[in-house]
Amino acid sequence: MNEKAMAHSPESKYCFALDKNTVRLRLRISKNDRPEKVDVVYGGKYEFALKQNRLTAVRVCEDALFAYYTATLKLKDRRLVYVFEISDKGKTYYYSEDGLTGKYDFSLSFYNCFQYAYINDCDIHRGADWMKSAVFYQIFVDRFNIGDGKKDKSYINLKWGEKPTPKSFAGGDLKGICDKLDYISSLGANTIYLTPVFTSVSNHKYDIADYFEIDRQFGDKDDLKNLVEGAHKRGMKVVLDAVFNHCSENLKQFRDVLKNGRKSKYYNWFVINGDSPLEYECFASCKYMPKFNTSNREVRGYLISVATYWIKEFDIDGWRLDVSDEVSHGFWRDMRRAVKEIKEDCVLIGENWHDANVYLKGDQFDSIMNYAFTKACLDFYAFGTLSAQGFADRLNGILMRNTDTVNSMMLNLLDSHDTHRFLTQTGGDISKLLSALCVMFFFTGAPCIYYGTENAMEGGYDPDCRRTFDWNEEGRENTVKSLIKKLSELKKSPSFASAEVKIYAQDGQLIIERDNYKLTVGNEGFAID
Repeated sequence: MNEKAMAHSPESKYCFALDKNTVRLRLRISKNDRPEKVDVVYGGKYEFALKQNRLTAVRVCEDALFAYYTATLKLKDRRLVYVFEISDKGKTYYYSEDGLTGKYDFSLSFYNCFQYAYINDCDIHRGADWMKSAVFYQIFVDRFNIGDGKKDKSYINLKWGEKPTPKSFAGGDLKGICDKLDYISSLGANTIYLTPVFTSVSNHKYDIADYFEIDRQFGDKDDLKNLVEGAHKRGMKVVLDAVFNHCSENLKQFRDVLKNGRKSKYYNWFVINGDSPLEYECFASCKYMPKFNTSNREVRGYLISVATYWIKEFDIDGWRLDVSDEVSHGFWRDMRRAVKEIKEDCVLIGENWHDANVYLKGDQFDSIMNYAFTKACLDFYAFGTLSAQGFADRLNGILMRNTDTVNSMMLNLLDSHDTHRFLTQTGGDISKLLSALCVMFFFTGAPCIYYGTENAMEGGYDPDCRRTFDWNEEGRENTVKSLIKKLSELKKSPSFASAEVKIYAQDGQLIIERDNYKLTVGNEGFAID
C-alpha cells in the first residue's frame, strides 16, 4: 500500500454529515492499489475500545492519481469514532491518525482514532432539495426580449440581431422575460438565473448605483414581482445576481467619499490606499467599479440588507454571487445566516472559477458556478487535450473536491456571459454540443443552459457571447432544442435526480451511469441506454 497517496480527515470533504444520524466517509488511496477489502471500523466515542461496528467501503471512483472508497454510516450515537481496516495481499493494515500501521490497539483508540466528536444540527450543511432537479436557464437581460413597448427606447443603439459592442443596448427587459415564461418552461427549464437587474449605466449592470431599485431600462419593481409570481405559478424558481465585491462610482456612498475624502462617513466602506489623489482598489482595472471593504461591519450590514430585502419583498429563490472569491469570508458567513433565517432553501451560488472548498463547508455558499466542469468539457470536445480516460479522471476529480451535499447543488455550465459560446469553441460542431449537453445533464448538480444555446447560438468572447435572442426560432424544433427537452424531463425525474453518478472510461469511450441510464460518449457520437 502506498501510504503517501492515502488521505482522510474528519469534518471535511472526506467526512461529512448528511443529517444528524448519517455520516459519509471517503478514503483516498493510490489508483494503483487495489486492496481486497476496505472496512470502516466504527463506534460510539465512549465505548469504542470495547465495542466496534463494521461496514465495508465501496470503491466509487478514480481520478488521474487516486481511487476513492466511500461508506455511509447510520448512527445511533452522534459521537462517532472510527479507523479504516484494509486487507491487501494477505496482510491487514489500519489507517488512523497515526497513518498506516500493521496493528491497531483499540484499547488505546482514544489517542489516535479518527473522530467526529459530535454532530451538531447547526453544523450540518443541508442542501436546497429543489436544486437536485433544477434545470437553469441563464438570461442576459438586455439581449433576451423586449416586452415593454411603451418605455423610453432612446437609449437603444443596437438593432436586434446585429452583433453587440461593449456599449450596445438592445432593449431587453423584465416584461420581455415574463412574456416568454411559457417558452422557457417548454424547454424543461425550471429555474431562471438573471444577470443584474439593479440601477446601472451599463448594459450588463455589474456596476450598480442603487441596489434597492430596478434599472429603468429593465422596468420596475412591479415587473420583477410579476416575473417571480409568474415563474412560481409555473413551478419555476428565480435566482438574481448579487454584486457585492464592488459597485458603481455613482453609488451615493462612493460619491460622498469623492466629495469629502477622509471626512466622509463612508470613507472606510471602500479599500482606499491613498488620498492625494484618491487611490482605491476596484474590480479588475475598472476604476468605475470601486471595491467594497467587506471587512467593515457597516458595509456588511448594508449589503446584507440588500440581500434580504429582495428575498422578503419579492420572494426570490437564490443569489448568484459575483466575484465571490474576492469578498471576505466573514461577510459571506454573516450573509448566509441572515438569508437562511428568512428562506432556508434560498440557494447561494458563488462565482468562483477555481477550487472553492474553503467556501463550501456549509457556512458560506451552497455551491459555485462549476467552471472546472466547463474547462473539462472544453478540453475534451474543443481543445482535444483529454482522452475519454482523461475526461473521466477529470470529472471524478472535480466531484472529489467537495462533499456530496455541495455537488448536488453545483451549477454546471458549458458557457456563460463571461465565456465564448461553447458551440463556437468547438468550431460549430453540433454533434459535440449535443454530446456535451448530455454529459452536463448526467453529471452531478444542476445543468445551466445559457439563453440561445437551444438554437445553436454562436459567439466569441464578451461582448460577442451576448448576442440578441433570435425569436424567429421560437416555434421551430431542432436537434439541440429537442435534446434539451428530453434531458430536462429526465433530470426532473426524482429517481434520476437523486441517483449516485458513476463515471469511467471503457474501450476508449466515456461512460456515465445514473439511475438505470447509461450515457456512452465516443468518437462516433453518444448514446443513452
